[in-house]
Amino acid sequence: MGQEGNTIRYRIDRLGIPLIEVATAPVIHSPKEAEEVALAIGRILRATGKVKRGLGTIRQDLNISIKNGALIEIKGVQELELLSLVVEYEVQRQLNLVKISRELRKIGVKEEDVKEEFFDVTEIFKETECKVIRKAINRKQRVLALKLPKFKGFLKRELVPNFRLGTEMADHARFWGRVGGIFHTDELPAYGITAEEVEKLRKTVKAEKEDAVVFVADNPENAKDALKAVAERARQAIKGVPEETRAANPDGTTRYMRPRPGAARMYPETDIPPTQITDGHLKKISSRLPELPEQKFERLMREYGLNEKLTRQLLDSEYAELFEVIANESKVSPTVVAVFLTETLKALKREGIQVGKVSEEQMREIFRCIGRGELAKEALPDLVSWLSKHENRSVQEAVEKLGLKMISEAELARFIEKVIEENKILVQEKGQKALGVLMGIVMKKLRGRVNAVLVGKLLKDKLEKL
Repeated sequence: MGQEGNTIRYRIDRLGIPLIEVATAPVIHSPKEAEEVALAIGRILRATGKVKRGLGTIRQDLNISIKNGALIEIKGVQELELLSLVVEYEVQRQLNLVKISRELRKIGVKEEDVKEEFFDVTEIFKETECKVIRKAINRKQRVLALKLPKFKGFLKRELVPNFRLGTEMADHARFWGRVGGIFHTDELPAYGITAEEVEKLRKTVKAEKEDAVVFVADNPENAKDALKAVAERARQAIKGVPEETRAANPDGTTRYMRPRPGAARMYPETDIPPTQITDGHLKKISSRLPELPEQKFERLMREYGLNEKLTRQLLDSEYAELFEVIANESKVSPTVVAVFLTETLKALKREGIQVGKVSEEQMREIFRCIGRGELAKEALPDLVSWLSKHENRSVQEAVEKLGLKMISEAELARFIEKVIEENKILVQEKGQKALGVLMGIVMKKLRGRVNAVLVGKLLKDKLEKL
């Protein structure tokens, strides 16, 4: 969790939680296929009813390799929807690294050209306007620099969107050098660093026109370790794509996590004795298998009248079990329930609404209210949004705060009469054909507080009597 001096803090609340790994052979050949395989595995796991749901309980790790690239392990992809994007970005990253390697070798750059020769350039930045460097100098830290021969222009080369070779070097510097980041001449002048300071820097490290310079502001030990990591990453860039373990970012990109483990770490589990799997044990398991995903797919379509697309979306979500509970106890249209648990919740997530903070019991209560005629289904997005921002508050409180209490049929009838009166010219001109326009006016004013079917019925009755 963190480190303060010689004290390291660990979390122990996950001790005792069993970890099960499901691995595939190297037979997946496209980003889309990787996502489909993960979805299929997820469906099977959810079908057991024994797998804990929620963010962080199931993670996807990927091993990705391409021709002329390297084997890269990517850990911790939380969202299934990100899998194909993570694969696409990693392939793109490796292709661009291969391209950079070829270009560097073509202009004659060799691994041995990158030397671990560090220059103390603190004096150059004594009067700098760069806040990061000024803060470091005020703490009596130093600014150390490293020359990368013929690397000018390469550090700003984009590997994937908003991620450059310089970013890779910074990740390595942070990991090995414990620093906040690096500066390099491909991105300067900027950050309060002037062109004059850059020129003095280049002269001090004896950089030629085609060279790049990387520098770090920290204590000398950390700065040296960081620049050693940068030098090593530069040598790897000349060679090609380094094998490593990377961590997934929320946007589908990845960052350096650690070197890939060697053969020395590959040994049998020492804490768990081997278990003999007998034919009898397999038969016992087979006799108690749960409903498999394809069986459930057919049953949901048959019993609840869902279409194929909606049923598939429901099975691929984490709400298939909740759907049946709500559909059976609330008597709300199963299609309405399924659309909410898949498409509506997904749309709210895209808007930044933390729908995971709304409990299953709160969702059940919302639909029970809809089933009793106390709420309109149009109120669903507003209610979930409010509850996600006000944890441990009740559905009734949300209804009151948002003013979503259903109006009576008598109140609705009076409101409809008022709308017709305000639009009598339109009604006189179009007659029954004015229904759609009037419906839109009423629903815009009363959405979430009235039943759309009832609005349509009352409007139609009123127009027929005119």
